[in-house]
Amino acid sequence: MGWLGLEERGALVIGAGGLGTACARALAEAGARPVVVDADETRLKALREDPVLAAADVRTVTADLTSSEACERAVTTAARELGGLDVLVHAVGTNDRRPVVDTPDDVWDRIVTLNLSSAFWTGRAAGRLMREQGRGSMVFFSSVSSRLAHRHHAPYAASKGGLDQLVKVMAREWAADGVTVNAVAPGYTETELTRAYLDRPGMREEMTSLVPAGRLGTPQDVVGAVLFLASARASFVTGQVLYVDGGRTLI
Repeated sequence: MGWLGLEERGALVIGAGGLGTACARALAEAGARPVVVDADETRLKALREDPVLAAADVRTVTADLTSSEACERAVTTAARELGGLDVLVHAVGTNDRRPVVDTPDDVWDRIVTLNLSSAFWTGRAAGRLMREQGRGSMVFFSSVSSRLAHRHHAPYAASKGGLDQLVKVMAREWAADGVTVNAVAPGYTETELTRAYLDRPGMREEMTSLVPAGRLGTPQDVVGAVLFLASARASFVTGQVLYVDGGRTLI
């Protein structure tokens, strides 16, 4: 995959869940040098034992990214390990499906903090470094929920809608510095975040019926878009939200 221009690029991946691990593996296969940050040491251990990532000598950082200080430290630590920072992939998020009137403040705060505030804090820290070196690319994980009004998704949808706008403002401010900022917005994808929900009786069939492609997505369906947006081939693409949804947002 040398045409992507990712060889020896220092890449920070936020999140060691299904999508984060898939992105880290794809970046390693493209020749990048990934560092992965997550709060769960068990996930990070499994990631280090992945054959592709072990061969790439992946480095990991354990951090709870629910504060500005922790995000700043994580980005600084990764950049120091890598000798600079060329790519940031923000692939962490959470959801809690319930009606608006039944959503307590602590649930709202937890979802918005992890999904949106951590993106702002890590993006801000990475932006400072990338602007100084005159290049860099950031890819954030949005969702079709930023565009569609799903029931029982208020904090999640609000956080992803806010993320879309955050991406555009960062892109606007940093374009002249050689830094691109984009988002990928997966549709219904089978990940740790969605597994329990999809395992409810009839839910997998119902969700699949809403996708013109006739199936749910997988992490591997998403990584190609991430690699492209992180690569030198996308150096003139910024401020975009790329839907990877099997056509879900068409109906």
